[in-house]
Amino acid sequence: MKSQQKKLRILFLCTGNSCRSQMAEGWARHLKSKRMEAFSAGVEPRGVNPRAIRVMKEAGVDISGQRSKHVREFLDQSFDYVVTLCAEAREGCPVFPSKTEHRHKGFEDPAAATGTEEEILSVFRKVRDQIGSFVETLPDSLEHVEERK
Repeated sequence: MKSQQKKLRILFLCTGNSCRSQMAEGWARHLKSKRMEAFSAGVEPRGVNPRAIRVMKEAGVDISGQRSKHVREFLDQSFDYVVTLCAEAREGCPVFPSKTEHRHKGFEDPAAATGTEEEILSVFRKVRDQIGSFVETLPDSLEHVEERK
């Protein structure tokens, strides 16, 4: 009988836990649930952005049940990796236990997009797809992603 490999625990972190980290958590649960447990948080949580929910649903991933969480909720938990997805979170990321690996993979903030609704949604879709492509490479690519110092 084959022993089951322990799932990696990964926390995706961005500023507001409203778009990028929510998308990453959703993609990871959708694509990688057999290999990892995914969580997301923010250093200044702002609620899940309705546009993030919309564009993820378009891709077949339902994040409507996710909620915006402060990183403090996770300080007493252990993770294999904490992956920051924006510079602000990279700078504001608290220290986790020493065995936690910190990585940084930055993405544009779709919540900062301006223009018509369709132009804004276009930015959300682009970032959604970039994050989805990144998550598809996990966990192997984490060895090659920039280490947060």
